[in-house]
Amino acid sequence: MNDVAEGVAIARDYYDSDEADGFYSAVWGGEDIHIGLYDTTDDIRAASRLTVEHMAGKLGNLSGKRVIDLGSGYGGAARVLAGEYGAKVTCLNLSSVENERNRKLTEAAGLADRIEVVDGSFDAMPFADESFDVAWSQDAILHAPDRGAVLDEVARVLRPGALFVFHDPMQADGLADKAALQPIYDRIHLPDLASIGFYRDGLTARGFTEVETEELTGQLGTHYRRVREEMLARKDELGLPDAFVSRMSAGLDHWVQGAANGNLRWAIMLYRKND
Repeated sequence: MNDVAEGVAIARDYYDSDEADGFYSAVWGGEDIHIGLYDTTDDIRAASRLTVEHMAGKLGNLSGKRVIDLGSGYGGAARVLAGEYGAKVTCLNLSSVENERNRKLTEAAGLADRIEVVDGSFDAMPFADESFDVAWSQDAILHAPDRGAVLDEVARVLRPGALFVFHDPMQADGLADKAALQPIYDRIHLPDLASIGFYRDGLTARGFTEVETEELTGQLGTHYRRVREEMLARKDELGLPDAFVSRMSAGLDHWVQGAANGNLRWAIMLYRKND
């Protein structure tokens, strides 16, 4: 098995596990599995949904637009984009457990005719060239063993003039001490994180123009702190194993500290594919 295939398999096995599914669905954000915006709320689910609304507001009229949601998780964003904004959304995600929950929630919301859920990895998308008007991704690309391959695929499946909006936990450009983030690298089973500069250079080289980069690193630290607090407060109610709680608590704290000491970045980035 090559490094990319091994990385995809590790991510799939983790997100398909009962422990991870229970944790993310109950604690992290319900239908959303990404960092929230906490300026007006301390509630994880409300903050996570605010991120979706904030991103969607950058895209203009989405009615009838074809959107590919990369690493779609439980499909919370897809249902907002389809139900509130009129988009036609394709969810691409490697976790069969998350995808099955996505399909059930989508069916219950009456949106199965507007949302398709596809099992697959975003570094080898099963779609034709220039299939989509918008690419959307929330805290997912960091898990890709070959992030350059993901950008290649985004460039391939978007039509000219299409938008790519995404956010990702990243390391600071010019990070002096990579050893400080080693516990995070170990946790995601990869040698590093991307950076704002990595995405800026990579997308520019692939024919994109930067529209906006909104840096919001403080939200990253707040989100991981709130998730850790919520998990510890509810661990008995949810029946989370002690070993899982201990491991997850330490892992979440690494992200909090990384944001506080300036080694991490989090930003919402918007790019347009050149005509």
